[in-house]
Amino acid sequence: MTQRKRILFAISDTGGGHRSGAEALQAALKLHPLGDSFEYSTIDLITATGLPLLRSAPGLYDQLSTRWLPLFDLLYQLTNGRRRIDTLAQIAYVSAQRSIRRTLESYKPDIVVSVHPLTNRFIGHSRIAYNMQFRFITVVTDLVSLHTAWGDLDADLCVAPTHEGHDVLLAQGMPAAKVVYAGFPVHPKFTACTLTEAVARAALGVDVKRATVLLTAGGVGSGRLKELVIALHSAYPELQLLVVTGRNAALRTELQRIDLARHVHVYGFVDNMEVLMAASDTVVTKAGPGTLMEALVMRRPVIITEAVGMQEHGNIDFVVNRGLGAYAPAVAQIIEAVGSLMDPAVHADTIARLGDSVPRDGASRIADIIIDQLHVSPPLPTKKPRMPAILNRRHEPKETPTRRVPNLSMSLLERLREHGGLTINWRRRPRKKNRRGNRSGE
Repeated sequence: MTQRKRILFAISDTGGGHRSGAEALQAALKLHPLGDSFEYSTIDLITATGLPLLRSAPGLYDQLSTRWLPLFDLLYQLTNGRRRIDTLAQIAYVSAQRSIRRTLESYKPDIVVSVHPLTNRFIGHSRIAYNMQFRFITVVTDLVSLHTAWGDLDADLCVAPTHEGHDVLLAQGMPAAKVVYAGFPVHPKFTACTLTEAVARAALGVDVKRATVLLTAGGVGSGRLKELVIALHSAYPELQLLVVTGRNAALRTELQRIDLARHVHVYGFVDNMEVLMAASDTVVTKAGPGTLMEALVMRRPVIITEAVGMQEHGNIDFVVNRGLGAYAPAVAQIIEAVGSLMDPAVHADTIARLGDSVPRDGASRIADIIIDQLHVSPPLPTKKPRMPAILNRRHEPKETPTRRVPNLSMSLLERLREHGGLTINWRRRPRKKNRRGNRSGE
């Protein structure tokens, strides 16, 4: 009996988009004629490292992307460079290599599919250091503003979600032979959903004839959503609103207590987003790539309200420059943008541009690539495993001069404190006087 091929998805639960991408690819693979011949697993490889900060990455990300956003952007800038991210990853790998090796070996994968930028170097280092025999590809789940961590030279292939992302990867130094454009991994249920607006609204039990707007703020909900719902309902009393608060149960309860019309419907966390989008004329959301691409795949105009972190700013240009919707960071601007898209002519023109804006079958295209890679032999083992440079320093010639890493400057620490809302006071320590010099002067 032929052994089933094992596919391991490496993610981190820093936001919901990476796990959603892995789930979309797994669903697409299962729809493939060969889908039943594979075994599937998903691992949060960042948490599995066991390192103090990395094992708390999901909770830390939630804080950084909300309360400490300036600090998040600062860290993004400080690490966004190939040499910088390579060095940081190697330093972390020194402490985490045993945990990473143990984790990967426990799954015995034939291919590892990374859908998170910070897992890439760990996978590549382990495969080389321990001669692990598996294929390794990365599937980029950001759209345009790609951190250099996405492009790992040790990967066999890197799948870009957009033409713009493809060009960025090449500009960052990825070999052209290792980069392929295939689209974004949107769950196949969005592609398969062919419900008309009327049928989708009937399935949801909402008014079939009213103009409808879907408002979503991601898995954790948004503090501005309540204000926006009230303002939109006041500006357009006849407009039907479908409001998704995600896992923010308190926000859902608050909205349900407000005296709003019956055609304002409030939902919590949902698993039928494709039906909600099919029922809507327009989608109002933040610039997160997951929900944004789901809406575009459903050919719905989008109004972007905010970008969380520097990696999402390119998503705004992606939508606006192609005429697929609008960017409206203020409530008054959102109201104006919704009103504009309620014009039948404007709405029809936007829908026409959406027709060929993004591939609808990105997940199935990537699934085909994964299966093709499974038929390619993994890299041949080397006689002597090549260790990452930072692990191999003891083998360097003695005459090789060592380079000191400069200490963080006081100005940088001050920026971390001010932008991050930290309570630590960074104080200069007085330099110790040279005792030998002091004694000689006595």
